[in-house]
Amino acid sequence: MEVPVIDFSQLNGENRSKTMALLHDACEKYGFFKIENHGVDKELMEKVKHFVDSHYEQNLKETFYDSEVAKRLENGHTRDVDWESSFFISHRPKSNLNEFPNLSEDLRKAMDDYIDQLIMLAEKISELMCENLGLDKDHIKRVFSGEKGPSVGTKVAKYPQCPHPERVRGLREHTDAGGIILLLQDDQVPGLEFLKEGNWIQIPPSKNNAIFVNTGDQVEVLSNGRYKSALHRVMAEKNGSRLSIATFYNPATDAIISPAPKLLYPNHFSFGDYLKLYATTKFLDKEPRFESLKKRTNSPCSLLV
Repeated sequence: MEVPVIDFSQLNGENRSKTMALLHDACEKYGFFKIENHGVDKELMEKVKHFVDSHYEQNLKETFYDSEVAKRLENGHTRDVDWESSFFISHRPKSNLNEFPNLSEDLRKAMDDYIDQLIMLAEKISELMCENLGLDKDHIKRVFSGEKGPSVGTKVAKYPQCPHPERVRGLREHTDAGGIILLLQDDQVPGLEFLKEGNWIQIPPSKNNAIFVNTGDQVEVLSNGRYKSALHRVMAEKNGSRLSIATFYNPATDAIISPAPKLLYPNHFSFGDYLKLYATTKFLDKEPRFESLKKRTNSPCSLLV
């Protein structure tokens, strides 16, 4: 089983409907998919990866192998730790890039330019999701915005070469708490896996700077469970260090999250009221009945039973 592949170059031609259906299926059944022809500058992506790798080699690698995590691995006590070296950059609504004194100016500039493009891609994905769900195209962006706009941040991680990968996870099993996650990852070293129907599916290294996307818990809530947040993990690797640059397009901390009203079934109605409506609409589509009941049960004056 392979992760679904969505070719964004097909969204503007005769294959748009097919491509949208593939995206909808990926969100419903996988929670993970790969985007090709996404429009993000690939030369810029190569710069970001190069500068992150250089930063790790010059500033973090030696410290990691001297850390408590590395010592615990040698002693075999690793059930509650992750074999990763990482830091988190906030971009929106406020950047903290200048709070990292040892980041090169090249990395800061490349990351700023990259995030500008990635935010546009995340918003494009959110619009396509909304279209597939039957919502207005700005619904996710509007809900995520709060007072100051969506929260955007990047977890920059290296999963160092591991002498005992059987003793530890690179990153333990989890779902992501936020919204839409866009991953730029290593093009050589594997490790990322997601759970599908009880089986762990390997996601291969990213060739040609494809971007992997997964949906977080807030998209599952907003879609009333239609779009799933997938359980995933990173395996430790004996034959190399894996690069991961995961950008999170998340709700603002003050954003109020709930299922989109259009996706909710009617609730708190009496079966007797439903039967009265059903008697006159039995041989018509059920959707108008449900919409009628939604309006009644969502009314401030409705009687809850």
